[in-house]
Amino acid sequence: MTGTAIGSYAPDFELPGVDGEVHHLARYLESHRAVCVVFMCNHCPYVRLYIDRLKQIQDDFQGQGVTLIGINPNDDTRYPDDSFDKMKSFAIEQAINFPYLRDVTQEVAEAFGAERTPEIYLLDSEGILRYNGAIDDSPQNPDGVQKAYLREAIASILSGTAIADTHTHTIGCSVKWRQPTEG
Repeated sequence: MTGTAIGSYAPDFELPGVDGEVHHLARYLESHRAVCVVFMCNHCPYVRLYIDRLKQIQDDFQGQGVTLIGINPNDDTRYPDDSFDKMKSFAIEQAINFPYLRDVTQEVAEAFGAERTPEIYLLDSEGILRYNGAIDDSPQNPDGVQKAYLREAIASILSGTAIADTHTHTIGCSVKWRQPTEG
């Protein structure tokens, strides 16, 4: 899988959200200083470990022109817990405070090069990928974080400084790709 390289334009997308709206990346780029695309799903234990941290990042930065956008690309025929209806329930149960979108064709995940959930793609206002990787260095223990990669990358974009770590290793579940159909 190739995906989007650091320093190149991220692929545009229009995807349905759990809020009943269609979300277009270009509209977010017009109105935000940074957009953080988070490939995530409902059932992954790592997403569940990080969901409160993601909501806190959204709270902390939304007033500065930053938004997170969650995208679930998983195959819901093999993983029914990741269906669009279950996404709606998950968003309510977890009180997700950012858009949560469904990539049913998996084309957006493929274009970005997503391999894990959760996996971060941080874009500047021009739609250029500036950071890809993990949220921080301590999935299991929020109090044990030594490096808050995503927070530091967002702060760098907002201050106009270079991002120290533009790519970090992502720990999480694999994206659940659809199996090719026999034919």
